[in-house]
Amino acid sequence: MRAPGEPAFASELNRELASADRVDLISAFVVWNGVRVLLDEISNLNARGGKLRLITTTFTGITEARALEELIQRGAEVKVSYDIRSTRLHAKAWLFHRASGFGTAYVGSSNLTHTALHDGLEWNVRLSQVRSAELLSRFAATFESYWQDPQFEDYEAERFSVALQPRSTEGAFAPAMFDIHPFPFQAAILERLEVERERHDRWHNLVVAATGTGKTVMAAFDYARQPVVSGRRPTLLFVAHRDEILNQSMATFRTVLKDGAFGEKWTGKEKPVLGDHVFASIQSLHAADVAAVPPDRYQVVIVDEFHHAAAASYRRLLDHLKPRLLLGLTATPERADGLDVTKWFDGRIAIELRLWDAIQQDLLCPFQYFGIADDVDLSEVRWSRTGYDTTELSNLYTGNHARVAKVLEAVSRIVKDPLEMRALCFCVSVSHAQFMAAAFITAGVPSTVVTGETPTEARQQAVRDLRAGTINALFSVDVFNEGLDVPGIDTVLFLRPTESATIFLQQLGRGLRKEEGKSGLTVLDFIGQQNRSFRFAPRFAALAGTGSTQLVRDIEADFPFLPSGCAIRLDRVARQIVLNNLRTSLRGRRAGLVSDLVALGDVSLGEFLARAQRELSDVYSAGGWASLRREAGLGGATGPDEERLAAAIGRMRHIDDEARTRSYRNWLQQSEPPAIGAALRDDRLLEMLSTDLWGRAQGLGSLLAALQRFWAHVDLRKELVELLEVLDDQAQHLHLDSGLPPEVPLYVHERYTRDEVLAALGDATVQAPASSREGVHFNRSYQSDVFFVTLKKSEERFSPSTMYRDYAISPTLFHWESQSRTTANSPTGIRYQEHEQRGSTVHLFVREATTSDGGETVSFLYIGPATYVTHAGERPMQITWRLAHALPGDFYQAAKAVA
Repeated sequence: MRAPGEPAFASELNRELASADRVDLISAFVVWNGVRVLLDEISNLNARGGKLRLITTTFTGITEARALEELIQRGAEVKVSYDIRSTRLHAKAWLFHRASGFGTAYVGSSNLTHTALHDGLEWNVRLSQVRSAELLSRFAATFESYWQDPQFEDYEAERFSVALQPRSTEGAFAPAMFDIHPFPFQAAILERLEVERERHDRWHNLVVAATGTGKTVMAAFDYARQPVVSGRRPTLLFVAHRDEILNQSMATFRTVLKDGAFGEKWTGKEKPVLGDHVFASIQSLHAADVAAVPPDRYQVVIVDEFHHAAAASYRRLLDHLKPRLLLGLTATPERADGLDVTKWFDGRIAIELRLWDAIQQDLLCPFQYFGIADDVDLSEVRWSRTGYDTTELSNLYTGNHARVAKVLEAVSRIVKDPLEMRALCFCVSVSHAQFMAAAFITAGVPSTVVTGETPTEARQQAVRDLRAGTINALFSVDVFNEGLDVPGIDTVLFLRPTESATIFLQQLGRGLRKEEGKSGLTVLDFIGQQNRSFRFAPRFAALAGTGSTQLVRDIEADFPFLPSGCAIRLDRVARQIVLNNLRTSLRGRRAGLVSDLVALGDVSLGEFLARAQRELSDVYSAGGWASLRREAGLGGATGPDEERLAAAIGRMRHIDDEARTRSYRNWLQQSEPPAIGAALRDDRLLEMLSTDLWGRAQGLGSLLAALQRFWAHVDLRKELVELLEVLDDQAQHLHLDSGLPPEVPLYVHERYTRDEVLAALGDATVQAPASSREGVHFNRSYQSDVFFVTLKKSEERFSPSTMYRDYAISPTLFHWESQSRTTANSPTGIRYQEHEQRGSTVHLFVREATTSDGGETVSFLYIGPATYVTHAGERPMQITWRLAHALPGDFYQAAKAVA
């Protein structure tokens, strides 16, 4: 209840509505009793040309249709999240826009309900634009991003009614034929699939994403994008191992394709008639004569739960069929029997949904990680390129009662109730697992052991016992298969050191499945003094979503930038062990790389990275590829300018332009640089290369002289060729046409430095124009405004005063602030507004920050030509641009205001 003498929140809202020009409202729940007391002022707002925009949800079925329809009748625009299972929208806030500059906002706990507005125990804070301008700007930017987010759709009475109907979890899944759209993270995966096929010519791809991320929906959208020939969609075989999956999958495809008759089932009870688009159980295909199906019968084959593919029935099918497009879907590609399911994809996983993305999308539960020092010294344990000697490690851990006491103490201190936990514990060996289980049982915690040697029935029974709470801890050795994918696992214990980030995340992922009543995952990692060759960096970089250089700062600050609900805490001793390891690893990176290279021999850069499990950043923070080869006894002598040029090559790791890398590789393998003047486009490309190598103020005379000076470095030319091959193979975007004349070698969705852009436009002057240093450049030759935009303008990782000036409103709308002195009626301001009528163009180049976590300068992504939509204010003007091409999904996630 509110205190005596305090006005009701509803009366305050009516006062604000009476003077507002526009109103934006976010409220998870909206009901009639809450709306009706505001309707008069909302009607008045509409009558004077204002508008209310509302974002709400169907979550838990509380929001009422009548309330929304009454608001719409009074001019409101309403968008709804129709997901009734969960919602990421918990905000409750009002933003009252006023042209006078005296806008206000209420942020607090009140939904649009009677209780919240009148007599609930609610807290709401009023903000004013005069005193909290940055916070209101952030609110406005975030609301606009939500408004454009496809998760929030226009209110439709029938759709709303269907969303509130209870759904049975059994039987066929038959969604209504409404428009559905992929979530941003799904759109990003679909784009990556397109890149794999169209750019890299890889048509067999495995997608790894957690259960609940909508892999079937992604597969349906992916199929819908395949070309229709003569009015017919490509032939399709969708394979799964359960009838319920087939029902749901066929219904999903029908919804996405808007074709209620698409597909036929092939099960023990049903047989296809036409056989062009078939959803088949593996059991039915196995029972039939697979060899009788022509290998090229199906152009598209999609296999759900692809980790089953190593089974004999799947192997026979996959070895027989020869589809043009093969798509594998799985939550985990690992099998307990060690069989490799990536063999049908050239040993590759094409796309893996990042842990961060899945948690931020509320698809996986959050985790709280505790790093605990266990006082075990591993520094003398034998080490090889594959890691610790497991026998020595097992001997050190097995029988170590002092360590067991530390483990049990930590479990008792951190876990709410050890006798209610469902813990999965990873051990180094069978004997270690048996020792730990026995120790837990002695301590009164029911436990058992599962290893690769455990019979299937015993393993399944152990999982059932863990799920039922009959046992509280399951000790495992190298078992990651679906039999251990128990949604209810709420605790994970890492009882052995794991250097591989991949294996660590796979083990962590066993406990990240969501389940009703499960608030999150508790992770206990027991950390000893490691061998000097052991690296903590991959594990913590994967956990924190950051680079190894930034890791030191993150650990010292207790990881402040994790997804909501997540935390990483290291005790004092564990923190020092990890920090010392990171610092030693950073200092000794070069020696380790040289050692790896000596062991592998004379290999290419790409092969070295794959076989040594290293990253390009490792190589170039240690001096570069040619330098490492020379120290390993594989390179020639050094030459003049060697150090300068090697550093320059390291700064060229942003290059992802397919046409550019192809031209450079062809030229660099020749003994002399190409002739200058043969083609203007080639000259511009060579000017970009020279600028990268020598800088703008090169002072080397002619362009040809600058190139010849580099061409004399044979080892560096070879390094650049191999680097470009790696960069081309890793490229994640398709390049698109810029609309500029053909002699300008710039492609949309590729990365460039500012100097490269100026060189491509023919403005490669010795001194960069002052305007380009301010973020804008006008090219007179092509009558083009070029904007260089840095999203994060502060070097601090978070600064509310600088983060919300330039941002993506939606994949096709971008909010940009002009120079601080630009007015709407100035020649520059008018040029921005009338560029289409004047025949000039606008081009946006955007980067996330000035420098990366590793301290390197970040290049700009060319997000394409843009057209003026609208603006607000001046000095600076706040302009909304419409992009000719939608932003790539991964970049949109970083560029939108709510990132």
